[in-house]
Amino acid sequence: MTYTARDQWEKHYSDGKNFRQLGERERELLAEHTPAPEAGGRALDVGCGTGELAAYLTCLGYRVDACDFADSAIARAREEHAAIEGVRWLHLDIERDDPAPLHEAEYDLITLRLMYPFVQDRGRVVHTLGERLRDGGALVIITPVAEHTPEERRGIALAQDEIALVGTGWETVERLDADGLAFLVLRGPCHTDTRAAEKRPPTAHALTGALAVVTDDAGRVLLGRSRRGMLELPGGKTRGPEDFAAAAVRELAEETGLLADPGDAHVVTILVDDSHGIPRLTAVVRISAWTGTLTNQEPELFDRWEFFDLHALACVGPVFVPAASALDAVWPGVIPALPPVVSYPLAVEQPPVPGEPAEAFRLRQAMAQTVIDGGWAPSEAIQQALRTVPRHRFAPEVNLAAAYDGGDRAVITRRDETGAAISSVSAAWLQADMIEHLRLKPGAIVFEAGSGGYNAELIAHVTAPDSRVVTVDIDPWVVRRTRAFLTEAGSGRVTAVEADAALGAPAHLVPRGGFDGSMITYNCWDIAPAWRDQLAEGGRLALPLEIGGYTRAVTFERRGQVLEARHFTYCGFVRDQGQQARTIPVTGLLDGELTLRFEHGTAAETAGLRLEEALRGPRHEITTGVTMGTGAYFGSLQLYAATTLPDFCRLAAHRDTGVTAIAKDRDAPAVVADASLAYLTHVQTRHGELPEDKEWEWVVHAFGEQGLQLAEQLAATVRAWDRHVRADDNDKHADPLLTVHPAGTPDDLLPAGHVLDKEHCRLVFQWPDRDGHLPGPARHHRVAPVPAPVLEER
Repeated sequence: MTYTARDQWEKHYSDGKNFRQLGERERELLAEHTPAPEAGGRALDVGCGTGELAAYLTCLGYRVDACDFADSAIARAREEHAAIEGVRWLHLDIERDDPAPLHEAEYDLITLRLMYPFVQDRGRVVHTLGERLRDGGALVIITPVAEHTPEERRGIALAQDEIALVGTGWETVERLDADGLAFLVLRGPCHTDTRAAEKRPPTAHALTGALAVVTDDAGRVLLGRSRRGMLELPGGKTRGPEDFAAAAVRELAEETGLLADPGDAHVVTILVDDSHGIPRLTAVVRISAWTGTLTNQEPELFDRWEFFDLHALACVGPVFVPAASALDAVWPGVIPALPPVVSYPLAVEQPPVPGEPAEAFRLRQAMAQTVIDGGWAPSEAIQQALRTVPRHRFAPEVNLAAAYDGGDRAVITRRDETGAAISSVSAAWLQADMIEHLRLKPGAIVFEAGSGGYNAELIAHVTAPDSRVVTVDIDPWVVRRTRAFLTEAGSGRVTAVEADAALGAPAHLVPRGGFDGSMITYNCWDIAPAWRDQLAEGGRLALPLEIGGYTRAVTFERRGQVLEARHFTYCGFVRDQGQQARTIPVTGLLDGELTLRFEHGTAAETAGLRLEEALRGPRHEITTGVTMGTGAYFGSLQLYAATTLPDFCRLAAHRDTGVTAIAKDRDAPAVVADASLAYLTHVQTRHGELPEDKEWEWVVHAFGEQGLQLAEQLAATVRAWDRHVRADDNDKHADPLLTVHPAGTPDDLLPAGHVLDKEHCRLVFQWPDRDGHLPGPARHHRVAPVPAPVLEER
């Protein structure tokens, strides 16, 4: 059993094999040397196998966390000891996995039975486990001894010199014998100081220094204009054995006259680059508090020192390279196009750094009031979150007015190489609306897909004080930025994770019973199974769902394996970059003049050249008799058509053309069949000087042999929408009943309605009176190509 690979152990336990049974002498020694405290204790059994030792420890009065990296071992342990209470069976590799599933409290006893020889990094693992012991607790290692083990099996045993090394770094080590097994009881982990040793003098020189990042009570950063014609941060080289924090505090005082306590100086990042071929190591030190009066202490080196607005840092002229990189470490994105630098962020307990101008407070209250007046935030908790969470600190690259825009404006924070937005801080009204419909309660644990910091902090504020938000993003830069801003201005209740959010949160961060609510902050063509599976029963999931290319923020409620829609909001978000990212099938026509976009994911047979021939032929027009005035909402028509029409697609124009009369860079709902096409547009039928005097009618244009049939189908759809969905009040249009079922759900188990299949789910739409009779064929006539108004939702 000298296995090294996990799959070997999986097979070992799956085949019903066991380890050496727990002997009577082992039981006696455990009871004698590691009894549980009178009030009960907590134990960790590492490499628990099928759970015999863990079960015995409960008899001694311990509550036990038992972990093993073989899933088959944990499965057998659960089954064979189902009647045992007080054990948590954890699938965990103690050497490689994140130990977060382990109990946060310290353990009274940690055991490693017959598994220590299989650990590769032994010193590190034992040191880490020792840090989880309470004062007076014990680490017990039970292992075969090489001299008592047959030659062919000595891979599972320790030699005497190896056993002697086990106790390195412990105050006491007691060795006992358990029927030939070494029974080691270790107590009092002590950390031996590391000694730096030189081998020989270096043959080259290096530069080491520290830079102080200091902000005032308005959140502006301190920079000095040097005699070299560039902006610099306070800082300089270290002296002798001086640490980086002390060097930053000293340089700050020497250069600016400001005083800081070393306890308020936090080394957050180490930057590594070179200067003219000489390696350079720069510590970024965040100063969280200071006193004194700003003065220019070294006029021979600096012209003056000033505090700068963060959003202005993109246009201040030359900035010393290490200073620019340091600013980017604290506020990623405030200075674009920086030269490459290696950065080593440090896990430090830096407190949030307060500071904002009075203007920010005023604009935040105004933004909140705009959102409230719009009806997007009726609950007091969300209103207070909007008034309190400093949105501008999560979008430092824009000015305060842009950050606190209460309208439809989102702050774009990252673009791809084509210029398309791939990360943003969404419009405040939309964030409030989606959070509102999650119906979160204080203490809720919430999952967010797509990070940035602000939305997560809104959720954390709404669910305070004992809440937790797990935000996940696939982009390392976005996660670094989110963590930096959460450190600067967060509540401490948000955890940012770098991962593909389509896979959900890492298992150790998922609460027992699932998340109370989940919010996806990017356009989703599909609904990831993990989002449903990690959601608590009755919990709500809010996400921007693409339906035929039209996005709606839909709030779902989990009912078993089914998600039931509770609310729809018209919206738009950046697209997914992860596993669920999709390329929409398209068909180009007329040398790129037109494009058919098959938003449902499957391209229809369009007969290529024959369809192009049809587009060069006569165009048919059918009027619907359905009109609208200025300011009418027709987003529900788009959604109705996209979910009820077979072979639905969107016809986009890339040049102004008389062929379709669709304006350049616009598109229209369409249906195709073979070499025929029909699409929806509208024409003005009544003119006037006042907006209320104007009117438009929906019409259908068609090409090809089956064009009239397709046009009649599309026109009938518009009339059905007008009768059953549309309302005079734009806010009163009927929404469909929408349920989401796992992919593979048989048709006979789905409710009646229109089914839209995705890769991971099946969507069923039930519209009001959809099963009623549709109007018969409408009148039609051929027309010459003429320009038509743009089909565009306001």
